[in-house]
Amino acid sequence: MSEVRFSNLTWDQVITLDQVLDEVIPIHGRGNFPTLEVKPKDIIHVVKDQLIEQGIIVKDTRLNGSIASYVLARRHGISYKDLDVVFGVELPSYQEFHIVKDAVLGCLLDFLPKGVKKEKMTSYIMQEAYVQKLVKIYNEHDRWSLISLSNNTGKNLELKFVSSLKRQFEFSVDSFQIILNPMLDFYSDKNAKLTKECCPVVIAESMYGDFQEAMTHLQYKLISTRKPEEIRGGGLLKYCDLLVHDFKPVCIFEMKNLERYMCSRFFIDFPDEVEQQRKIESYLHNHFIGEEKSKYGYLMTLHGVGFCREIHCESDGLPYQVPTWSETPTQAALKGFCGEIHCESDGLPY
Repeated sequence: MSEVRFSNLTWDQVITLDQVLDEVIPIHGRGNFPTLEVKPKDIIHVVKDQLIEQGIIVKDTRLNGSIASYVLARRHGISYKDLDVVFGVELPSYQEFHIVKDAVLGCLLDFLPKGVKKEKMTSYIMQEAYVQKLVKIYNEHDRWSLISLSNNTGKNLELKFVSSLKRQFEFSVDSFQIILNPMLDFYSDKNAKLTKECCPVVIAESMYGDFQEAMTHLQYKLISTRKPEEIRGGGLLKYCDLLVHDFKPVCIFEMKNLERYMCSRFFIDFPDEVEQQRKIESYLHNHFIGEEKSKYGYLMTLHGVGFCREIHCESDGLPYQVPTWSETPTQAALKGFCGEIHCESDGLPY
């Protein structure tokens, strides 16, 4: 029996999607730069139009990851941090990456408050003021870039431009993508009003494969994955994060077997202890802003593995002391860390 990857959103889910796309998200500037007030539906629209104008082929636009999970299962207590938008684009050469970056930075000018002299705001200045992270990956299997816009509360607006990406999810619960094209077309009609009778057909896809199975995992907070050795870092940091937030493995025995693959892949990707520490600190910074109790619980989960070296993660000026990896692979694989894709590691610098 073939897996069904797609499902139509219900009316309630479409309402939630509309609320997410219409919510004003502040993009905080560094120093004295003003805050930009951005609605996702507006920046998606202007970025898409600008890319097309610059000759970039845009196949579709999607919500990805935790924000998509939130839209699908908000009533089950699912929350989200970042708002991830994926633009499916063609990036045949290195040059297109620069076109994409310049297009996004140029679009940010449209959201500057009135009175700001835009002619003095170069792409370099906009990047330094509003971009938290830039990543570019260009290799045999993966061609994509990420532009993460700063938000002081951790709700970053992340714009990802994907030409090819071999692995698009870590666990079933973060494997969902919602195709936004029908909603964007609906918004383009200024006279249209969203009602149950006048509602676009919006489709969601599970990159995990079986949509209903992945939805069951999401609704009941269950952990499942496939081939974690394909994930950069093995998926271990995310795995530990899910455990801390009361997710449970679908099958404990199967997960313990997969943990060995997670651990192996992590050490292949990050063999240096300094980089391992940096990955933990980066994960805490990006996923636990303002959540000191949760951060402590996360580190204590790591502590429970029986790691043998210490990692110091700064919080309120005091170090958390967390033993690092034990020498026993099965113990070390129980919980741990998965790195975010690191542009210095295998990408090309902007």
